[in-house]
Amino acid sequence: MEMTFQQKLNKICMEIWQSSRMGLHLHMRHLDQALYAFTFARNETTSFFGTDGDKIFYHPKYVIQTYEKDRILIQRGYVHMIVHCLFGHLFHRDGRLIDYWNLACDIVVEYILDQWKNEAIHLPVSSQRTRIYQAMKTQRNVLTAERVYQILLATPMTEKEFNQLLGEFEVDDHSFWREEQNQPNQPPLSQRQKKWENMSKKMQMSMEQFSDEGGNDGEHMVETMKVENRKRYRYSDFLRKFSVLREEAVVDLDSFDYNYYIYGLTMYGNMPFIEPQEWKESKKIRDFVIAIDTSMSCSGDLIEKFLEETYTILAESDQYFSKTVIHILQCDDQIRDDTLITKSEDLKRYMENFEIKGYGGTDFRPVFAHVEQLKNEKKIQDLKGLLYFTDGKGTFPAVCPDYQTAFVFIQDEYEDVKVPSWAMKLILDEHSIGGKL
Repeated sequence: MEMTFQQKLNKICMEIWQSSRMGLHLHMRHLDQALYAFTFARNETTSFFGTDGDKIFYHPKYVIQTYEKDRILIQRGYVHMIVHCLFGHLFHRDGRLIDYWNLACDIVVEYILDQWKNEAIHLPVSSQRTRIYQAMKTQRNVLTAERVYQILLATPMTEKEFNQLLGEFEVDDHSFWREEQNQPNQPPLSQRQKKWENMSKKMQMSMEQFSDEGGNDGEHMVETMKVENRKRYRYSDFLRKFSVLREEAVVDLDSFDYNYYIYGLTMYGNMPFIEPQEWKESKKIRDFVIAIDTSMSCSGDLIEKFLEETYTILAESDQYFSKTVIHILQCDDQIRDDTLITKSEDLKRYMENFEIKGYGGTDFRPVFAHVEQLKNEKKIQDLKGLLYFTDGKGTFPAVCPDYQTAFVFIQDEYEDVKVPSWAMKLILDEHSIGGKL
């Protein structure tokens, strides 16, 4: 049976995609698994091509004409969509201006591909792109979609200027990222997200392990993946790691059986069969220290954001024992202030009158020495942990303390320093409640 014109178009397009995939497979072996993660579907609602993380949707005329112009454009577009998925751009759009988020994602992906000098995807870099990359790199060491998004929001632009940027960086159709665009028999969004998160972590490990074979071509890709692949936590969940199990003098209604109680009163008048327990095991935040690095490199706005987030969590009434001791230390290369907090009202008052003291260098050791002194003087008797808000540019103590310690960073400001093996490292997202650990 002779093929129709449309069938011939489909056949040609599939041959183009398969040929492109084979070329990429030969030149970019780290993408092997990702290259075969898609199926292909003709879709004439788009003018070019795009993906939902499961399929690549394409307009056949665009694919054929682009391939005839330069096959590298198809291969690069293929990798462009893969990198969107590996970085989770499809799944992290909530609460953002869609046009700015889409542009930010395209800028980040094209920046990485422009640095990746692989013959299968390499194209000349325009002078406009070079200027834009240089301007953004002066503000952020590692470019991620979130960081570029914030830069774009803070940059005054006319509609014409925005469209010029869009014309420079737009490669694929992001309309397929929307959940309402789901196709029949498509895996749910959460399933697609999990698939690409796992693939991204494996690819990061592979590229780090064999970086000597690939030179520096994938260096920017790996650096961005390190940021994107950090495990995500809500700050409130992390803070509960500092909670402690103990008994609290309160009626435990959870273990109280009203059936026996009422039955006893009914049968014997004033003689219930069971009384509620007067002690209850509760998981509550107990005593800990918040250390704030007030060196020149930590901004007051970020410090206040950290305290506001901490206050929001601690101000929940069910997070307190009847007696709680919190020491808030301001410190640079020495202790500048030690404020005692015993109830939520103290913390609220502290926030309202907060003033930074310090602005010297950074040395972490005085804080740990001060905490030991407080313990020796019995001013802290049940220390669960220490939260140290800092940029990480300081001297760490050589000895492991006998309590949990977490160094807390703001995502857009931190330097990716290594903390001691005995400490945790929490990277908070400045623009959302959650953080990364």
